[in-house]
Amino acid sequence: MPVRPRHTYDPELGRRIDELNKKPADTRAIADYEALGAPLGPSEDWDLEIENLAIPGPGPEIPVRVYRPAGPAPSPRPCLVWLHGGAWVGGDLDMPEAHETARGVAGRADAVVVSVDYRLCSETVHFPAPHDDVVAAYRWVRDNALELGVDPARIALGGASAGGNLAAGATLRLRDEDETPWQALLLYPLVHAPIPAPSDELAAALTQVPMPMILVDEQLEQITALMLDGAPAETAPAYVFPGRAEDLSGFPPTYIDNDEFDSLRSSGELFGEQLRAAGVEVEQVLSEGVLHGHLNIVGLGAAHATLDRLAGRLRKS
Repeated sequence: MPVRPRHTYDPELGRRIDELNKKPADTRAIADYEALGAPLGPSEDWDLEIENLAIPGPGPEIPVRVYRPAGPAPSPRPCLVWLHGGAWVGGDLDMPEAHETARGVAGRADAVVVSVDYRLCSETVHFPAPHDDVVAAYRWVRDNALELGVDPARIALGGASAGGNLAAGATLRLRDEDETPWQALLLYPLVHAPIPAPSDELAAALTQVPMPMILVDEQLEQITALMLDGAPAETAPAYVFPGRAEDLSGFPPTYIDNDEFDSLRSSGELFGEQLRAAGVEVEQVLSEGVLHGHLNIVGLGAAHATLDRLAGRLRKS
């Protein structure tokens, strides 16, 4: 089997970027960049029972969507409490990173997935609101495991991008409160501020990424200011940026999946190193040939491969 040269895009994604690059930068519109994430194929077909619920929260009720394989199970199923991305200010339960991921993992792993519509930051909503919602949702799943058909000893907490950040921060807090989740499953997470400097290899990869697709520190500062109601990131507790935690010992076994052409990869890679140094079991994977947020592209081979790996983690006893 031929080896894919490093720093080459997935073939279909590469064709889309080539088309984008044919347009002068000053004529490109938002729709041109959004087209990079258009579906590459149909949604997968899984036999699932899907239920929308509103559960108690520390503030308003928290909307969640529960995905259960149809039919009885011989024993309680593993569970993934899942958090979509969206820079803490966007995203919902219908975006592919939420809905298609939850469906794909539940079907592949014969697992229950609870997708959480945590509060988004705005001019009136700030940290710790989304963080509190995530912790409350995890505890609701644990406390209602019997009704959900879930094994309370096998509840993982995971998310993508900003959801990966929230999953890591909530896991840290739950560890501190002696409620450590079974596993943490982190997809292209940002857990440091500022963004760690890229390695030479990552810096070379980023030269091929259209500039508006790269998150830089100036943008992160703006988003963080909104999230923290104007407070600087340096003053935030480690639950906001877990990569700044002084002690990561006792963190659960962790899976980290980084995107090859992604400025946030330096954060995910560094966090993996920090966890290993603290004695944590870490599986770290590079999803090759893709930009940040590959789970949002329906039909992408790299997304299917990630779902396979997530399901494999949940099938562990």
